[in-house]
Amino acid sequence: MTTKLNKFSKIITQDDSLPAAQAMLYAIGMDEKDQQKAQVGIVSTGFQGNPCNMHLNDIATGVKKEVDLHQDLYGLIFHTIGVSDGITNGTEGMKFSLPSREIIADSIETVVSAQFYDAVIPIVGCDKNMPGAMIALGRLNRPAILMYGGTVKKGHWKNKDLNIVSAFEAYGERLIGSISDFDYKGIIRHSIPGAGACGGMYTANSMAAAIECMGMSLPYSSSNPAISPQKDDEAKRIADAIQLVLEKDLKPRDIMTREAFENAISLIMALGGSTNAVIHLLAMAKAVDVPLTIDDFQTISDRIPFLADLKPSGQFLMEDLHNVGGIPAVMQLLLNEGFINGNCMTVTGKTVGENLEEVAHLTKGQTVIHDTKHPMRKSGHLQILYGNLAEEGAVAKITGKEGELFSGPARVYEDEFSAIEGIAKEVKPGEVIVIRNNGPKGGPGMPEMLKPTGAVMGAGLGKDVALITDGRFSGGSHGFVVGHITPEAHEGGMIGLLKNGDIITIDITNHSINVDLTNAEIEKRRKAWTPPVDKPLSGILKKYRMLVSSATEGCVTV
Repeated sequence: MTTKLNKFSKIITQDDSLPAAQAMLYAIGMDEKDQQKAQVGIVSTGFQGNPCNMHLNDIATGVKKEVDLHQDLYGLIFHTIGVSDGITNGTEGMKFSLPSREIIADSIETVVSAQFYDAVIPIVGCDKNMPGAMIALGRLNRPAILMYGGTVKKGHWKNKDLNIVSAFEAYGERLIGSISDFDYKGIIRHSIPGAGACGGMYTANSMAAAIECMGMSLPYSSSNPAISPQKDDEAKRIADAIQLVLEKDLKPRDIMTREAFENAISLIMALGGSTNAVIHLLAMAKAVDVPLTIDDFQTISDRIPFLADLKPSGQFLMEDLHNVGGIPAVMQLLLNEGFINGNCMTVTGKTVGENLEEVAHLTKGQTVIHDTKHPMRKSGHLQILYGNLAEEGAVAKITGKEGELFSGPARVYEDEFSAIEGIAKEVKPGEVIVIRNNGPKGGPGMPEMLKPTGAVMGAGLGKDVALITDGRFSGGSHGFVVGHITPEAHEGGMIGLLKNGDIITIDITNHSINVDLTNAEIEKRRKAWTPPVDKPLSGILKKYRMLVSSATEGCVTV
């Protein structure tokens, strides 16, 4: 056994002045030989209450068994929290979703640092698990590989493929009376058939794909379905790989370079990934001291075509992409077109380009991924907007179906709950729905607006209205939507000064979002503005409001 593999754990296992620490390790079943091994922390975000995470503890057990087969390694399972975005969306519970990212990061950093683990394997599922784990890995900078729990299989009702967003959009149909109670219940009961993260190119799959492209997951980890032979095989592959990165002393900051982040963003643009990728990648970059701003997303979006016909705006799910070649095949296409850098190092000990030499091309004749000559959109779907309504930036999700320009009168709501009611009763075609006081501080927690966008789609208004917010959107949201408006209403941003009827213009071509008001009128409203009277906060939400940065800075707390 070489000392380099156990360079952290030996601090407690090989120091004669720490007999109590060693006694405790004997108590958990480690013998003297085991205490000479490198300790691999296997952190599961598994919990029973969410299909995205319900199977992760079993995966962690399988990974430990494979790790323990290596004579120089000893796996130690621990756990951290999760929040089900699908369950909390449209409720006060969604305010805890984004803060959970920080709790996940802090808890992984805490356990690994305090317990002196030599390497880390996070096993993750729902949206905030991936970036939370990656922020921790960046801070720790110890050999690590992230393993994704995988996507869920399709649901089915009356010969129609379903996923989580089907349930939200069915609610919108119910609001206008265009669906029977029988079909409404049928969709709800059959949307999610079992374990795995939400099936489209939503936030979980977006972030898993980005992290694989960055080189921090094994090839195919992000697109292998949760319940599949390929996912079962990953336990052995990841045990072998963690031994390798330990031997090479290959650490996250060796992999998570500026070029790796550019690769990840390029893949997000090609796939039509979630707007949440912006705040998460910004936060991950900060954790490894890589300079990255929202303007970098625009620069990359300008040169990367949108290629994937994936939900929420398209036809297919991650399961379909898996069947035609998976994320490595898409990366291979992008590499061949010069859109990603093949020289970046990965957790296999090989470069991106070397890994892709070993993968099969996209299946001939497949229609999930368009070729670069016939893209869904010639440039990326994520657009960074500025203007008097977003002086510090906003993020639009424009896939090509919505058009490039929307102008109309504002219909202002102080929260998403009143907006849901308004969508059913008073919103008219041509209006810009404004949902404010949902930013990082204002929410607090920057809740997602999936229920309102689902209601808009279900009510048949998807092509007739725009929706803007200082909150976030789910990866499942689609339509003419603009989020992350900064400064937020809670901080006195212009979105907090809007009134019903103000004419708002969203111009994607010119990357602008403005309200048609004179400077004098804006100044008048600004002087009259008073901070909102907030409900008393305690605990994590109080702490989060005090610490969190703006969406433009990634909603980080340190």
